[in-house]
Amino acid sequence: MMERAGAGPLRRLVVLRHAKSAWPLDVADHERPLAPRGRRDAPAAGRALAEADCLPDLALCSTAVRARRTWELAAAEWGTPPPVRFDRRLYAASPAGLLAVVQEVSAEVETLLLIGHNPGLEELVLALAGDGLDDTLERLRTKFPTSAVAVLTWYGTSWRTLTPGTALLTSMTVPRGEKK
Repeated sequence: MMERAGAGPLRRLVVLRHAKSAWPLDVADHERPLAPRGRRDAPAAGRALAEADCLPDLALCSTAVRARRTWELAAAEWGTPPPVRFDRRLYAASPAGLLAVVQEVSAEVETLLLIGHNPGLEELVLALAGDGLDDTLERLRTKFPTSAVAVLTWYGTSWRTLTPGTALLTSMTVPRGEKK
């Protein structure tokens, strides 16, 4: 565990936008499934997190079908997935609502995965990032597409210390699965 004097351990918030969803007729938004591309991209997101050594201690996931399925397919790429909490408050949440849920997480969790929806996720990452490495912030401002993964880091004694402008956006990737 990396720690800065008085600031607490290095923490990571990994933000994953759900994979591409389908738009079937007569299906409520909350119940929309993944599209074929989403079913390919979600495992790629899981592999990308494993390859980047960015596996979470805990996952918080929206209750929407497309978010839950993204979690299932991504986590299936890991040897032992972490615990997951499905939280209805993450569905269609504002950045402030998302941050409130994140700030409830136990201080024992150092890497947290948040799976949800735009525009809330994109706005949350932009609000939290006081700075970014390379061109990450500019790329995020351009687009945070489905299956995108953003990683924010900061030193803090608890998740309550994560507030707007306090984190560094260290990476943003958009994993894509191969067409079969």
